[in-house]
Amino acid sequence: MNNTLVVPEAELYYEVRGSGPLLVLVGAPMDADSFAPLADLLADDYTVLTTDPRGVKRSALNPGGTSRPEQRADDLARLIRHVDAGPAVVLGSSGGAVSVLALAQQHLDVVRAVIAHEPPLDRLVEDGDELLAKSEKLMADYLTGDVVGAWQQFFRLANLGVPDQVVEMMFSGERDPQQVAAEQFWFSHEMRETITWMPDLDKLRTANVIVGIGEESTGQLCDRTSTALADQLGIEPTHFPGGHTGFADQPEPFAKALRAELVEVGFHPGAQRA
Repeated sequence: MNNTLVVPEAELYYEVRGSGPLLVLVGAPMDADSFAPLADLLADDYTVLTTDPRGVKRSALNPGGTSRPEQRADDLARLIRHVDAGPAVVLGSSGGAVSVLALAQQHLDVVRAVIAHEPPLDRLVEDGDELLAKSEKLMADYLTGDVVGAWQQFFRLANLGVPDQVVEMMFSGERDPQQVAAEQFWFSHEMRETITWMPDLDKLRTANVIVGIGEESTGQLCDRTSTALADQLGIEPTHFPGGHTGFADQPEPFAKALRAELVEVGFHPGAQRA
């Protein structure tokens, strides 16, 4: 089922698959399509909710609207209440991991657990100020027209190991206008708000928070930020197949690992709502 929900400053596009306990899969700036293969694999046992975050693709944002983690968390809480199948386990990846951490802080009543897969919380690492300064430069470069140069800086900063010439091939020439619009929104209204966000560790310690890291992400920036978050929460991180986008690149092994994690938190297929 595809539908929309009006929320403050935005109209959210969302999709619902399957039946059973509610599982939410979310990114930022990744949209619902990025999670579709994983959602299809899980829909036999769970009601799976995916969404385009505010301002991205099919989720229209009002003029002057913004996309802070707290707003995205409020959007998720409204969606969960709207579909009336919660409380949910919510998996967020990348910027979406920051969204679900904010959700756990602000709306604990709608979640059973949150799985924060590789949140880019730069302020949690020792060189955070340096990282944020470099991010400010690449955001400014992008917004003044140096698209390829900004992405090259981004991949180097994240230590993702993508050669500059590959980045040039990816981000030059004719491109999908919808993808470009989402990308512009990320650099204008999402990236800074996401990477500078500081979690309330005391609140998160009262929630059921799982920190996920890709098995292939060792040494990358989000490995460092995720490890720092887990350390400060006093928990061990959980490793998932693939790297930063393992949910999309390896959906079948990722689904298997996620199912095991859901059982660990007592979220069984066919379980009764709390």
